[in-house]
Amino acid sequence: MSAPQSAAAPIAPAAGSHPGELSKKGLSAGTVGMVGAVVIGISTIAPAYTLTASLGPTVSAVGVQVPAIILVGFIPMLLVALGYRELNRAMPDSGTSFTWGVRAFGPWIGWMTGWGLVAATVIVLSNLAGIAVEFLFLLIAQLTGRPEIADLAFNPFINVAVCLLFMLGATLVSYRDMQTTQKFQYVLVGFQVIVLVLFSVTAIVKAVNGEAIEPTAFDWSWLNPFAVDSFSSFAAGLSLSIFIFWGWDVVLTMNEETKNPEKTPGRAATVTIALIVCLYLMISIGLIMFAGVGTGEYGLGNEDISANVFFALSDPVLGPLAFLVSLAVLSSSAASLQSTAVGPARTLLAMGHYGALPPKFATVSPRFFTPGYATIVAAVVASVFYAVMRLVSENVLTDTIISLGMMICFYYGLTAFACVWYFRKQWFDSVRSFLLTFLSPLVGGAILAVLFVTTLIDSMDPAYGSGSSIGGIGLVFVLGVTVILVGVVIMIWQAIKRPAFFRGETLGMDAPESLRRRRS
Repeated sequence: MSAPQSAAAPIAPAAGSHPGELSKKGLSAGTVGMVGAVVIGISTIAPAYTLTASLGPTVSAVGVQVPAIILVGFIPMLLVALGYRELNRAMPDSGTSFTWGVRAFGPWIGWMTGWGLVAATVIVLSNLAGIAVEFLFLLIAQLTGRPEIADLAFNPFINVAVCLLFMLGATLVSYRDMQTTQKFQYVLVGFQVIVLVLFSVTAIVKAVNGEAIEPTAFDWSWLNPFAVDSFSSFAAGLSLSIFIFWGWDVVLTMNEETKNPEKTPGRAATVTIALIVCLYLMISIGLIMFAGVGTGEYGLGNEDISANVFFALSDPVLGPLAFLVSLAVLSSSAASLQSTAVGPARTLLAMGHYGALPPKFATVSPRFFTPGYATIVAAVVASVFYAVMRLVSENVLTDTIISLGMMICFYYGLTAFACVWYFRKQWFDSVRSFLLTFLSPLVGGAILAVLFVTTLIDSMDPAYGSGSSIGGIGLVFVLGVTVILVGVVIMIWQAIKRPAFFRGETLGMDAPESLRRRRS
């Protein structure tokens, strides 16, 4: 194993490299295999958590076309993932989007790409903890037969206190070695996937047998995205769809810790997305067949249950086994809370290592070979963010999650375009190179760019999201733009404090000719 880098150590390129080139950071190499990477990828996406929170709003936007929107959301994710895979083959570095953005476009755009990843994941960390708290009390209420216990989750002080305990537990696991993370994830991910399959299959069987609440026969038109009423509805649904796929790129941030780092992370990311889209299609089709998309008591279009669809339908679908759904969402939130911390911690580690942030961020635990300081910072910021937002307004927290879609499009799109530009001298070397380094990331990035701009414009309307506004401008827009502007301010501050990085001295742009020589 590589020796860990101390907190006060200067940036030190690996042996045989030159200033401005990629270098190792002291992480534990070769500890994550293909299966482990896929499991951690699924865990970060958190299918039980993301779908129960997003299925209702997606139905409100596009009705029975939810399966079609899921498929359409899958397309840019797959195209971008192919670009990520090529970048990882050329530059396996834990900084991923940050590092690749710098190598393609220079330090300024690269820094903002890294900021997009860190900001998005910190926001999700805080909300994952909040969901875990809610489902913990729901589960206790189900098991004890005392529904009033579930209301404790909505007491802001109890909610924040328990949330901080979840964050502490997740941070302790993340701080330890990757073997601990993998063992933790195998159990929780396996359980939630089994329960989701049981839940969706039971819903389909009951719908077919006429035992559902509102039996709705499956129609192939559900898979037709052109049946959506308007482009705005399509864009809103697609934004939510992209959110439910978000998180697969965590397997790339572990590339310095995986076996065969040039190939395993990229393959694991592609497999993760493919498995998730199959699971989502089965669940969404099953629930539409079982409950319909109306606004009745259990209809998927009912706003009263849209924030927690699985819990509302768990008893009608599974009866006495309904508690398994709450336990699955709880385990999904807890698992994702821990695995999601992997990405920002390693991105912050790389930013510190290359001088884009204070050197303290480059600290690696001498015992566990993990980015200890960066992990703690990410957890503390997420905890403070959640506590403040939760105590100020629950609507602010809800709108923050909606604005997260903009952040995802922002940094995924920039990374996709980084792939296109970085490999510009190799587009026509072969059919494979044309498809994977040019066409796929270009189309994927363009879709995300259009979605980013559309969401930005639509979110200015106060009616977008929770309906909250500041000065007549929608809160979702204000939050999304604020997060980006905060990144710009911090970047300028770092440029003043640490000019070497912004001059390309610690991590420079990579000339395509040098890349061609390395791959030949």
